[in-house]
Amino acid sequence: MAKEVAPRTDAETLRAADADRHKIADQLKSALDEGRLTLHEYDDRVRQAYAARTYAELLILVADLPRPGVSAAEVSARKAAEVRRVERRLPMALLILWTIWGAVAAVNLTVWFLVALTVEDDIYPWPIWLLVPGAALGATTVGVQMIRRRHYRR
Repeated sequence: MAKEVAPRTDAETLRAADADRHKIADQLKSALDEGRLTLHEYDDRVRQAYAARTYAELLILVADLPRPGVSAAEVSARKAAEVRRVERRLPMALLILWTIWGAVAAVNLTVWFLVALTVEDDIYPWPIWLLVPGAALGATTVGVQMIRRRHYRR
């Protein structure tokens, strides 16, 4: 009876081809040209690249290197942009509260508008009172974001 081989789901355990090894060697050469690697490091890594059998062994060799042509300023700018994006992201509780407030405001404005269209007299603009919880929610959001920004800056 033939022995069944279970399919691997992890791509890094797959065997690397000569073209893959050559591509990693080219990336290492670019890193050497940019001054990211010393000649000794380059030599060691290229030797390991051509001896590698799997993708995991190849990827370890370039894990600490940025893509070719990327400067340190671009890498730090991308990291700073990611930090700013995380800082701006609202916590889930505030997102839920803003959604509820928006839905309540939309329903109240719709009802008030329909009543104002169907009644001949002037109608008291009761939806204006929704600005009070909206302002409180806005102040809370600003406070939470300031606290989070201070926390991330540390």
